[in-house]
Amino acid sequence: MMNRTTLLALGAALILLSSVSVSHAQSIDLNGYVRSYTGVLTNEQNDYSIIQNTLDLRMSRSSGKIALLANPYIYQYPNRDLDIGLREAYMDIYFANMDLRIGKQQIIWGKADGVFITDIISPKDLSEFLLRDFEEIRVGVTALKADYYLADNTLEFVWIPTFTPTLMPDNTSIWSRVPEFSLPVVYDYSLSEIPGRLENSEVFLKFSGMSSLLDYELMAGSMWDDDPTIHVDPIMEVGNPQPVGLTLTPQHHRLSLVGGSFSTELAGAVVRGEAAYYMGKQFGANNVRGLPTDVLEKDYLHYLVGTDFSVGSTNFSAQFIQMLVLDYEESILQDEQDNMITFLAYQTFLQETLMANLFAYVGLNNKDALIRPTVTYDFADGFEVLAGANVFIAGDDEVESGYFGYYDDNDMVYLKVKYSF
Repeated sequence: MMNRTTLLALGAALILLSSVSVSHAQSIDLNGYVRSYTGVLTNEQNDYSIIQNTLDLRMSRSSGKIALLANPYIYQYPNRDLDIGLREAYMDIYFANMDLRIGKQQIIWGKADGVFITDIISPKDLSEFLLRDFEEIRVGVTALKADYYLADNTLEFVWIPTFTPTLMPDNTSIWSRVPEFSLPVVYDYSLSEIPGRLENSEVFLKFSGMSSLLDYELMAGSMWDDDPTIHVDPIMEVGNPQPVGLTLTPQHHRLSLVGGSFSTELAGAVVRGEAAYYMGKQFGANNVRGLPTDVLEKDYLHYLVGTDFSVGSTNFSAQFIQMLVLDYEESILQDEQDNMITFLAYQTFLQETLMANLFAYVGLNNKDALIRPTVTYDFADGFEVLAGANVFIAGDDEVESGYFGYYDDNDMVYLKVKYSF
């Protein structure tokens, strides 16, 4: 069912912009796209992985020192209620040396491609794992964002009054990931909500600098962990010394972090780096009996180094990413070091109307991967056809392991037909 609050907000935005368009039609900008998206699993039954029709609208108006934007969307699936929402709805206010943005917005930080290190202000929509376009993966948050300009430098402040968690797939989705336990489990969601109070706000600060040699960002934040820690408690019965089940309680915890990113050009290639130091992360761990009922608080470092370069008319990008848990203990369920690389190659043909693209995630710990080849053809002005595949590779042919290998049965081919206006 569609969310009542979202529907009312969407209706209000449409009425506002429609009324403005009546009196100021010449200054209203309306654009967006219509898309048909069909995916088929490459299993024996060739089940559909997705059938989706999308209408995405961007309505904006600027007048002097004020600008407005609303980005409503509709996802339509067969035999389901319409999924209607607002990706963004905000106003910009411009001053001599400062800009304010107030409302629901996507906030993008950092220089990484396809991974989230300092780009953590907008939570993620993982209802289709990492397969959506990134503008659809990022969830808009209601926030106040202030940018203060100092010559070629920018000081940015973000205040988020209420917490928005990662959106996970429902239990019936092929992208649902169910923890594996040797005992029956019961879920308790009583602690999964963060009350809307001033003390539960999230705040972030970033300083950006730019010169002819180096672009860089320095950031810090106090936030809630978008991904909940699963607290596990044994279910006991009178007279039985062994647990008969487990209670799983998802709970979000407070995090602090500092980090930064940079990019520079070296010998004709772009060299990029990004890192964040997280303080207060809660990690699940095994107790002395081998049950995953402990939670240990540790700091961790998440960083990448990458490069972008060209060989002839083909463009390449490569990144090495590592997550390192500090003061590690062997009982922690997460690996002490989690290593991954990404690779991107793309080239255009036929006067840039045809583009071939290959993007891949490769998990080095479990030797699993997600490989995403696509071919896009601009059939006419604003009209494009994209054909692609998502190939998941497990680290072990007999065991679905790793972040990507878990979905080894979800290999798929898909077609997107899109008209932008």
